[in-house]
Amino acid sequence: MHDTFSRELNQAQLDAVKYIDGPSLVIAGAGSGKTRVLTYKIAYLLCNGYMPWNILALTFTNKAANEMKERIAALVGEEKARMLNMGTFHSVFSRILRIEATSIGYTPQFTIYDESDSRSLLKTIVKEMELDDKTYKSAEVHKRISLAKNRIEQPADYEQSEAYRSYDSASGMEKMPEIYARYQARLHQANAMDFDDILLYTYRLLHDNAALRQKYGERFRFVLVDEYQDTNAVQQKIVNMIVGSHNKICVVGDDAQSIYGFRGADIDNILSFQRVFSKMKMPEGGYVDTPVRLFKLEQNYRSTQNIVNAANSLILYNSAQIRKTVFSDNDTPRGSRSSLTESSIIAVPLTNGWIGRRYMKVRADTRPEPIFQRILLIMIIFSSFRMVSGPTTMPMMAGGGM
Repeated sequence: MHDTFSRELNQAQLDAVKYIDGPSLVIAGAGSGKTRVLTYKIAYLLCNGYMPWNILALTFTNKAANEMKERIAALVGEEKARMLNMGTFHSVFSRILRIEATSIGYTPQFTIYDESDSRSLLKTIVKEMELDDKTYKSAEVHKRISLAKNRIEQPADYEQSEAYRSYDSASGMEKMPEIYARYQARLHQANAMDFDDILLYTYRLLHDNAALRQKYGERFRFVLVDEYQDTNAVQQKIVNMIVGSHNKICVVGDDAQSIYGFRGADIDNILSFQRVFSKMKMPEGGYVDTPVRLFKLEQNYRSTQNIVNAANSLILYNSAQIRKTVFSDNDTPRGSRSSLTESSIIAVPLTNGWIGRRYMKVRADTRPEPIFQRILLIMIIFSSFRMVSGPTTMPMMAGGGM
């Protein structure tokens, strides 16, 4: 089995897989084998004394969880793979909540409301309060409540927040605190939770009950988190409480691929990981230092160096980042240039006024290089999409030799 690890992984991947002595952060550039590292790390844990039920692996999609389980089953067998605690944050934590439901005032048979259910209830509440449904649109009300829950802010916190008060007043939605309070009361009355409650109540369960915090810390002896750059405040705090007694955690992600801030994702979670997990709380009180290992997966197996150069040149200007230099050994396609320059051939859609206008403006622009690079990337993305989706009737022009 150990020969398999050395044969199937490059050195950076192998180093990340084999470190299981403490917290580790794996910065994985696009196409660098992130899923492979998570898969082999779980297999490595199973080969080094960990029982499958003591491993918790959290993902953001069922597809990612199922794909990893299939790969792990191929390495260690279906029986072990089946006994792993692996799934999305919501699926794993909803199972915990059903076991511990009485601790938070629910029964194990609670219902989980989807987005449609939540918005329907909010629409009813707005109507009962005789508010203008054009001002208090159910989608907007739901979004504001969702963001508050992802920041671990309950109705009382929301009502006392000057920031929320100012934000709601500017939109003519001064009744938001009361709507939020009524919404939560109605959910509880119906023995129901919405998706955000699954995280919020898991946090409350562990935060308010030391015995349960210890129980799940002992059960999940090693925790792995995929796409850590997309975690929000409540997800980060839950993970922190679970591993607080042992700090055996590995998170994988890429700060340059954080795109879900509008849904509450907090890029600071990955940027501050090394600081947050550098100390472990001791049972008798106090803290002990636990060095955090940083691994970088910088080889891109998916794209050519041409595309990688373009991406690197953009990422370079991020104000806060964990620096890495992604590279590719893939051959540059025939006819392409070895580096991205102004004479590169770029497909520009004539029917897309914005891209077309920006493209023409850049040709005469004397501003710094990053502006030019950003526009080129937009056109590269569009061209890549067109190649994947097949021929269209949209007229195109070739831009080159500026």
